[in-house]
Amino acid sequence: MTRSNKPADADSVLTPQRAARLYRLLSLLGKGSQTRVSLLKQLKLDLRGFYRDLEYLRSLGIEYSTGNHRYCLTCDLDSAFDRLPFPDPCLSLKDAMQLSRGPSEAHRKMRKRIEFVTRSSGRNHVL
Repeated sequence: MTRSNKPADADSVLTPQRAARLYRLLSLLGKGSQTRVSLLKQLKLDLRGFYRDLEYLRSLGIEYSTGNHRYCLTCDLDSAFDRLPFPDPCLSLKDAMQLSRGPSEAHRKMRKRIEFVTRSSGRNHVL
């Protein structure tokens, strides 16, 4: 499955604070059906921000159901976390190269991103 970790709304920026809030929202939704009032209180969020976050999740392909002012995930929590982007960690290329060493899927993803950057410059760096 090919997917982008970028939301459809290009104006939306995933700050570390928003990422933390989205993580908390997903964690709450992953526990089962939650009322909107309960979610707003626990997230310390106003209604407008709540709906923005829900739209952001939907733009990432994270589906949830609504009904009678209750919300819950329609996928498992691990799948939702897989789609939630991580805010830019401000790594140097050397840091990224070091983190790319290993056999996991995450390591392979990092290597692909590094290869894209280094090929675009016309140079091939050994990882």
